[in-house]
Amino acid sequence: MRTTSTARHANGPGPDTAPDAPDAPDAPDAHDADDAPHAPDAHGARLGRIMRSPLGWMLTGLTGIGLVSTLTATGPGPVPVLGAVAAVGVYWLVTRRVARRSTPEIARRGAGREALYGGAIGLGFVAVSALLITALGGYSFSWAGRDVMAVLWSAVMVQAAAAVTEELLFRALALQALEQLWGSRAAIVITGLFFGIAHLGAPGAGAWSALAIASEAGVMLGAAFLWRRNIWFVAGLHFAWNTTEQLLGIPVSGHASTGLFTVDAHGSAVLTGGDFGLEAALVPVVIGVLLAVRMFVLARRGGRLLPRRTARHLQAG
Repeated sequence: MRTTSTARHANGPGPDTAPDAPDAPDAPDAHDADDAPHAPDAHGARLGRIMRSPLGWMLTGLTGIGLVSTLTATGPGPVPVLGAVAAVGVYWLVTRRVARRSTPEIARRGAGREALYGGAIGLGFVAVSALLITALGGYSFSWAGRDVMAVLWSAVMVQAAAAVTEELLFRALALQALEQLWGSRAAIVITGLFFGIAHLGAPGAGAWSALAIASEAGVMLGAAFLWRRNIWFVAGLHFAWNTTEQLLGIPVSGHASTGLFTVDAHGSAVLTGGDFGLEAALVPVVIGVLLAVRMFVLARRGGRLLPRRTARHLQAG
């Protein structure tokens, strides 16, 4: 099945004009052609082609959503979520007006079902990883005694906004643009690597944590998007993943969490993830890679991958 998000949008030629039409105006002479203001039109057409290219609309969207996120991500109360709503609006505007294609990946119909489905996978991923690490002696948890509703409100606002914004940037924009250039396989590898690199600035980050994030998160979330072709599915997975970590008191990508529990780590960083948290532990990396492989296989079976040769054909058109 070929999705509309990767379909070609080429402008066909205009209606033919018969050369011997009786009412057709005389052809302009050479002097008139030289004086015609065609240069600005040519430049405008060239700029339009650049903007409508995959890299053009990708960079436009990244800039717009990045600006919205910068202004709202650390705001009080519901401001981060309102920023995420605005980011969806920016994505819709760029995709429809600049890229000139439809947006089934952010369709409202079925969004709740897809988000819950992804959320269940994200919750299971973190819960199983944390339980295995605990069983191996790496974690011990204790009740933090904080205001439950206050912690839940803060976690939901921050993590929902982060999940939606990051998935719009990395999967909806970057992955879909790059797969139109080089196919789905190359796109998932490139965006996965960049997702890992983007987390290098986090506390406790290093080469291993970046590789771990690239594998278990960047590649897995990319495979999840290719499988479902729905941003709400991957945003739900991402949200449940981060929120579960925060509520358990585990650092989220190196950032200390105000959760309902506190966690004490014991043993090597290979087992616990060290200061970076669970995402740099070996157990979730293995589970994440296995999930990514399974999702990628399902995407291939469903005909949802864009081969490289098809991507070249789309660009040629």
